[in-house]
This record gives sequence, C-alpha cells and structure tokens, in this order.
Amino acid sequence: MAINKEQIKTALAHVLHPTEKLDLISLDMIQDLIVQDKYISFTLEMPEQNEPLAIDLKEKATGAIHKFIDKDAVVDIQVGINVSKRKKAPEPAQHSPTQNQVLPGVKHIIAVASGKGGVGKSTVAVNIAAALARTGAKVGLMDTDVYGPSIPTMFDLFERPNITTQKKLIPLEKYGIKMVSMGFLVDVNQAMVWRGPMATSAIKQFMTDVEWGELDYMVLDLPPGTGDIQLTIVQTVPLSGAVIVSTPQTVALDDVRKGVAMFQKVKVPVLGVIENMAYFIPPDMPDKKYHIFGEGGASRLAEELAVPVLGEIPLQQPIREAGDNGKPIVIADEKSKSATSFIEATNNMIQQLALRGKDTAPKVEINFR
Repeated sequence: MAINKEQIKTALAHVLHPTEKLDLISLDMIQDLIVQDKYISFTLEMPEQNEPLAIDLKEKATGAIHKFIDKDAVVDIQVGINVSKRKKAPEPAQHSPTQNQVLPGVKHIIAVASGKGGVGKSTVAVNIAAALARTGAKVGLMDTDVYGPSIPTMFDLFERPNITTQKKLIPLEKYGIKMVSMGFLVDVNQAMVWRGPMATSAIKQFMTDVEWGELDYMVLDLPPGTGDIQLTIVQTVPLSGAVIVSTPQTVALDDVRKGVAMFQKVKVPVLGVIENMAYFIPPDMPDKKYHIFGEGGASRLAEELAVPVLGEIPLQQPIREAGDNGKPIVIADEKSKSATSFIEATNNMIQQLALRGKDTAPKVEINFR
C-alpha cells in the first residue's frame, strides 16, 4: 500500500516537543512534505538554531514513521530556521495579508533588481537608500537575498535585531536607514540551505513581522534573476516601481530584457535602468574614460525597451572600498564623482516616481505552469 501524506502527519502527531508539550503537527513544524513510494522528505522548521534539539526531534520523527507506517521507509529530514516562528500552538489560519496590510506605513516601495549576479545590484541599492536618506526622507532597506545577503557587510552591521512584545523584529538603523537582512539573523559562516518555499516564507516575514513604522521609501534589494522570491514580492507587495541594474556588456544586457519583461508582465512600472561599471576613470587621469565592458549598451537597450536610463555609475576603487568598509560612498564622500553619479541616478528615479503619480501596481496573480 502506498504511503500518503496524511499517514505521515498522523505518525508525526505522536512526536512531542520536549518543552512546548505539543506535537510537531500542532506546532506547524513540518513543512515541504514530499512522499514518493517509500521515500519521505520534509523540513523540520524551528524558531532558532538548536542542533541538539534538532537531532532529537529528527530521530523521534524517523522512529515514529518507522513504527507507525513502514520500518523500511527512507526518511530525509532537513532543518530550517523560521526566525519568527511562534513557540505555542498556532491560532486558526488567517487569510494572506492584503496589499493594505503589507507595509501599510510605506509611501513608496522600490525594487532594485538585476537579471544576473555580479553587476553590483546591492551596491546600487545601498547607495540609493543612502542618497534618499541624505535628503531627510525616512528610508527602509530590505535585503531579500536570503542566500547571499550583502547589507551587513556594506553597513558593517552584524548585530541581532531586538523583538517587540508583539513578536515583531525591530529593524537595525544606521545612517538614518532602517534595515533588515537574513545576515543579521544567522551566523556569517552559516550557509542558508533552504528550499524555495522556506526562502519566500522568510521574505514574507520581513514584510509582515517587522516593525517598520512610517517610511517615505522602502528599497528592496532583490536577489538576481526572476525566481521564487522575486515573484513572491511582486505578488505580495504594492510596488511603486522597479529599478533594473546592469553592466554594459551584452551578456548582462540580455538578462535585463528578462527582468524588464517580468515586471511589465505583472504590471509593475519599470522606473529605469542604471548602468553600473559604465566606464573606468584612472585615479591619476580623471579626465579619461575607458569603457572596459562596452559603451552605450544600456542606453540602446533602454531605448529599445522604452524605459529611461537613470544613470551611469563609473567603475572606481572608492565605491568598492566604501562597501567593504561599511560606509556607502554616498555617505563616505558625497562630493566624489562616484557619489554624485549615485545621487543623480536617485534624483532621476524620484522624478520617474513623480511622473507616474502615487498609484501603486495592482496585485497580479501568476500561474506557475
């Protein structure tokens, strides 16, 4: 007889948490359950890292399956960390948050995206946030790259956020920017070996379980590509617009098309393209420009896609040094050529927001086929 998921849940209902005195099913700790013949796989979702407890629960869960279902079953259990998991029996299921409930105190939500990695998207997102904050605006920065968070290093900020009595995270703040990143919640050397649903669940918690307060701008630093996290965000958050980051070379620009197409498909306005590493200026020859990765590629592509070019960011050593030192170039040296290029691009982005008015994008359902 084939094993089914209900049998698994019934067996795991016999496994009690040693401190909560409730079973794993009642505590909603079993996620991503997969059953194929005698192969059983699921994620044991815990509120924090606790290796001894994880080992104990995995052994008990495996034993329950072998005892109550099939002694020859192959059980594969992964451990996931859900930072805001409640340590009590879950309340009745609630409806998913509506647009008005997701980041309700934020006036403009801007996604900074790229079609591929390695184009400096996080550097651009950080400096856009810094450029906005220097105007006196209330700014938030959400690092949605669960697998490769960059924000902690770029702000030299590795503290753990506090939690309110309502079990909400309090964002860390530096240079007038409120921010949240998975890098604040896990050890810097810990790899996030998560399936897609776990990663998207964490991002949803950043939106709903963080005490953001009233903000003029929320900058979302998206992971590269057009995968689960990006689609979750565009389905969940009323985005004011998206900024696409690219370098000039053809291989990067090809991926820009995909990013622009994704946002256009879900009716999110593309505010423009920022061409990063557009040219190199030698420190000893400030009047020279060397287009190492090509010239004018982003401008031609933007014209083809009918979206504006917000700015061209030079390839300069101070930008890299500022990011490595935890002080974005816009804050470290706002008079530099690097900083003024970021500030100009940010001003152009603000103009695009003004041209499009205050309307946010409607929520669009995407069918995964």
